[in-house]
Amino acid sequence: MIQSARSGKKNILEGSKAASTSKETEIKLTNVGRSSLEELLDDYKSFLRARDLKMWDKDSKEAQFMRRLGSKTPQTFELYRGFVETRPPEVTANIAICLIHQANYLIDRQLDRLEHDFLKQGGLRERMTRARLAVRNNPH
Repeated sequence: MIQSARSGKKNILEGSKAASTSKETEIKLTNVGRSSLEELLDDYKSFLRARDLKMWDKDSKEAQFMRRLGSKTPQTFELYRGFVETRPPEVTANIAICLIHQANYLIDRQLDRLEHDFLKQGGLRERMTRARLAVRNNPH
């Protein structure tokens, strides 16, 4: 579980850093990060199933509360500390599941935007080729 969480965060961060030189790499690494979070989500669900603990329905009052909490800004661990440090493992796992779903939703939106921008503007190679052609065609 720890490796999935760490990998998700690191790949999204590395993808973001690669953005200035390669949109393709940014998209690929963000997708890898997204996949790592899916693995983490599955781990939490397995944790609940293996212990015969209840998984919150996405429309339960608890999940709705977590979504409202997730819309507050700024988002910090302090918003959640009181819940995850004082609740039983069943509740903490469900909170983690809700947060992963929220993160995945945001990453999906980011990926849609990255793909849109890539299709519209191309990557670094395409922009460099256009710049080279512009210089070649305008010999001032």
